[in-house]
Amino acid sequence: MNANDLKVFIDGATNYFSQMSNRPAVVQTPYLEEKNIAITHEFTGIIGVSGKKKGCVYFTAPMSLLKHLLLTIGELDTSKDALSDLVGEVANTIAGNARSYFGPEFMISVPIVVNGHTERIKLPENHRSYVIPVIWRNHEAAVVVSLE
Repeated sequence: MNANDLKVFIDGATNYFSQMSNRPAVVQTPYLEEKNIAITHEFTGIIGVSGKKKGCVYFTAPMSLLKHLLLTIGELDTSKDALSDLVGEVANTIAGNARSYFGPEFMISVPIVVNGHTERIKLPENHRSYVIPVIWRNHEAAVVVSLE
């Protein structure tokens, strides 16, 4: 992955929050996760990627960010199911936007949602994994891109 490839995911995150809330997310400096330790918050939406690129893209966020976002868009249901649906939607939207950049060979799966901080999520050892820290209305989240 080069800087332009990474920028696609950065733009995907900032555009999502701008469109949903009229308030863009602030992206901090992306960094390479060299220990292959998955960064997770309470809710994580994972998108598997196959085709020309292989690996995963995921969006992970705390409950507080997701509840705030739901209320901002006028959704009063802030149940665990609604939060799970939202984190999957964010991950899917970011990966879908990347698909338009990388082309039809960038095949994405439906989101898999994981609730709770978990050590079950492992980043592929043979891929470089980038963490893109995202802050929206003082809530921290992350987009993680692990592609070969």
